[in-house]
Amino acid sequence: MPIKSQPFAPPPPANRTGQKQCLKYVANSMMSGSWKFIAIVAAFILSRILHHLLKPLSQPQIVSDILVGVFLASIEAIRDSFGDQSALNMDNIVDFGMILYTFVLGLEMDPYVIFKSPSRPTIMAYASLLTTCILTLVLIPWIHDDDDASMMTFTISLSITLSGTGSHILTRLITNLKIGKSDIGKLAVVAGVHSDMITMVILSLTFFPLVWISDNEEAVRHVVEMGSALMLQTIVAAMISPIFFNWVNNENPEGKALKGSHLVLSMAFMAVICSCAPWFGFSPFLSSFMAGLFLPTEGRISKWAISKINYLLSLLFYPLLFFWVGLKIDFSEFEGSRPLTWAMFFSLLFIVSFGKIVGTVVGGVILGFRWPELAAIGLLLMAKGHFHVYFAVHALRTEKIEMSTCISMVIVFFLSIVHTPFVVKHIIERARELVPAQRMTLQCLDPTSELRILLCVHGPHNVPSSINLMEISRGKPNPGIRVYVTDMVELTEKLAATLEQEEGTDNMIVTDTSVIEMREQITQAFQSYVGENNIGITLSRSHALSTFNTMAKDLTVLADDLMVSLILLPFHKSLNADGTHDSGTPGFRYVNRKLLRHAPCSIGILVERGSGFADKITRSSQCEVAIIFIGGKDDREALSYAGRVAWHPGVKLTVIRFLLDLNSENLPRRLNNRGNVVEEEAEMKLDDESFTEFYEKYVAGGKVAYTEKHLANSSETYTILKSLKGQYTLIIVGRGGRVNTILTFGLNDWQQCPELGSVGDVLSGSGFECESSVLVIQQHRLKGQLDGLSDDFSIM
Repeated sequence: MPIKSQPFAPPPPANRTGQKQCLKYVANSMMSGSWKFIAIVAAFILSRILHHLLKPLSQPQIVSDILVGVFLASIEAIRDSFGDQSALNMDNIVDFGMILYTFVLGLEMDPYVIFKSPSRPTIMAYASLLTTCILTLVLIPWIHDDDDASMMTFTISLSITLSGTGSHILTRLITNLKIGKSDIGKLAVVAGVHSDMITMVILSLTFFPLVWISDNEEAVRHVVEMGSALMLQTIVAAMISPIFFNWVNNENPEGKALKGSHLVLSMAFMAVICSCAPWFGFSPFLSSFMAGLFLPTEGRISKWAISKINYLLSLLFYPLLFFWVGLKIDFSEFEGSRPLTWAMFFSLLFIVSFGKIVGTVVGGVILGFRWPELAAIGLLLMAKGHFHVYFAVHALRTEKIEMSTCISMVIVFFLSIVHTPFVVKHIIERARELVPAQRMTLQCLDPTSELRILLCVHGPHNVPSSINLMEISRGKPNPGIRVYVTDMVELTEKLAATLEQEEGTDNMIVTDTSVIEMREQITQAFQSYVGENNIGITLSRSHALSTFNTMAKDLTVLADDLMVSLILLPFHKSLNADGTHDSGTPGFRYVNRKLLRHAPCSIGILVERGSGFADKITRSSQCEVAIIFIGGKDDREALSYAGRVAWHPGVKLTVIRFLLDLNSENLPRRLNNRGNVVEEEAEMKLDDESFTEFYEKYVAGGKVAYTEKHLANSSETYTILKSLKGQYTLIIVGRGGRVNTILTFGLNDWQQCPELGSVGDVLSGSGFECESSVLVIQQHRLKGQLDGLSDDFSIM
């Protein structure tokens, strides 16, 4: 049957109206959603950009997060796009993020330090906490006339919260600004962490009486339920979870990927523990903190959780948190015309600053510290963190406080962070005034202090020359020297297979017979020497058992720990019977070169030649030693070392000073184009002062012979060096560090070993006829991060 076509009939008016409303709703929803998406993405991007712009001021990331989040959320179009449902979703996201924040905050802390005898940082933390708490309890009730239970609850909570410190913010700031190793940096970090932990614990424990005050109906039963749940949670976290975590850690040893099933099981276990107390009405934030506090901190699972949660928080949560803060507070509702509003603002500012500073100063003065440093620590302990800002907004949304008070709290917390980088810079500037740069050099060594030497050997073949080097370095019997004889042993795969763990310790011991025999042979040789010459010498033994890639670092750490002023290394090439060198060990050369760049003290490299320096040196022998002084910091360091050699009765020391002959016809034209004349003159002045002091002390009294060589260029320098053949057993030279290089320019054109410097390389070269052994000395290159101030400075 044919179908008849029907003309298109428009929908009735009612349907058309419904379609328009539907399209309008969809359009508004899409527009609203796009505004939300753009605003949140902008918060992430702009906070990173602003943080980069604020880097010259060393401001922490939280400053840019607060500024960008609050500013964007204050824009009317963005604020209007977040309706009731969106605001509720944001609340839930932020609440969950704060649960993760407090959990990892507790996980990084050690609760058992509370039960130990209080250290100096904890005493200062307690003092600042107490004064801030008292000030809050005294001042806040005068400003608020409300005597209801909610105001009392808020006042007590506020007093505890203001007493705390944003330890995350403070620790990262101090670490980034390179004062974490200093005494004042360590003290501020420990005091901040302890203050943060104590306030969070007190806040958790006072939650029960605060609930009792605010809710009288069935309060006793409610408090008992929550207390029982929290106690059960704490017992499980402190006593049962270590058993579970140890099992997971044993099943997932270091170096292997974590098993997915174990990871999921661990996360579920943590989540169950954190949610025990909230099932009975306890605060989920405080519950997660208490759970994290008593969970094991060590182990792969805990470290994995800390690293991943912190990364997630810093990447995603913190910018979102402060965007949420901006949505919750409305600056148009700030009642600036009311005197009570400003009274609250300045009272909060006064409590946060005055309470921390006074408490820290009082506690520190009792312990014997100086008040300027204590005031600086108090200013640092003012810093508040993410939880404190969240606390202010949480009090607003639970109607504990009004909008003006919340805004005042957020601004005060922001101001407590902004000033901290400037306080740290003031600490550094004050440290530069009070503390001289720590230089582990012979030139700066106190004459009344014991000289500490790290004497390294490759094997028994280095022992005779090393003993002679120790012998001539003795100086005066009082204060004498302390020598740490260290074996440099390459850790090969074959040798690693023989390592065994020492019973009862974490140390690994070598069971390889050849290494044990070598070490015993070296030990016996040095002990035999010290037994014959025990006046003024203290001998200790150690070893660097490492791969060549890590040996330099291990020796650097060892020298730093032992606070030595000089590292003495053997040349990487060994001496053959005919007086020539073998091809050497490239690995040891790599170690020497790396140590020259990174050593925490002065360093010397001994190149043995066929001059007989390995022959035994005694107090009655006549060992001819020369030092060549051209100029520069390394030559001045070598001169300081020569001052110790001069005291040895069996050594005849000669100082040969190379001076530039300005009147010679052979003077190169390059002299007329010197770059930095001011720097050269300053170095020459230091050279003259150092040499004059040495001359008056040793040469004028007849202890040391002296000769001058007036030269015009490096060719004449080479000729003089060549003429020293057969005259000296040992020649001491500086590695470099010279400003005026006229006398050494061109000597390094055919360098074989640049690590020995131009003069040292010439004297030790295989084609050079001089057979004297050479000791090349480099002065400590100061590489402090604080522009001449050591990272571990002490001003307390």
